[in-house]
Amino acid sequence: MKNNLALLTCFFVLIGCASNTPPSTTTDVCKIFKERSSWYKAAKKTEERWKIPVSVSMAIIKQESSFIADAKPERTKLLGFIPWKRVTSAKGYAQAVDGTWEMYLKDRDGWFVQRNDFEDAVDFIGWYNYKTHKQLGIPMNNARALYLAYHEGRAGYKKGSYRTKPWLLSVADKVQRQSDRYSIQYEGCKKKLGKWFIFF
Repeated sequence: MKNNLALLTCFFVLIGCASNTPPSTTTDVCKIFKERSSWYKAAKKTEERWKIPVSVSMAIIKQESSFIADAKPERTKLLGFIPWKRVTSAKGYAQAVDGTWEMYLKDRDGWFVQRNDFEDAVDFIGWYNYKTHKQLGIPMNNARALYLAYHEGRAGYKKGSYRTKPWLLSVADKVQRQSDRYSIQYEGCKKKLGKWFIFF
């Protein structure tokens, strides 16, 4: 009995560790979903709830955290070499900062919701981008503009703060290209994914 309990404990520990590591590939959304069935269900649920395409949400997560659950910005250096404070409070798959995450929790009545949980993070992205769409009129499939508003905040986007940041415009273009690739891939496999997950 004790041996069985020990084995069961080890199993759940390994599963927990595996779910917090990035998938084996981050460039093919079909392979990501085949490897992480719970991610597929969460991304699909987010699309149904917030009308933000799966490809857009996944492209933003790839850019923000490379699908690393506990991702955080690098620390600044004190005196050039002593690890110091982080630039922002962003963390998790979506790199959500404290203030915006708290607004999400309040709006969604969130309980036991965490930024390092993929289902919560992808729902946060859907929630934020849906509100951006409603407030700024950005089309839900415009990953480039949605990412700029996501990065700069809606007020910053309205002011055009991104226009003075060539590096950010380049990143936003990258997010759009990734979203386009994910969209093509997803269109080719979503029927198979749906059928496959009926049995699991």
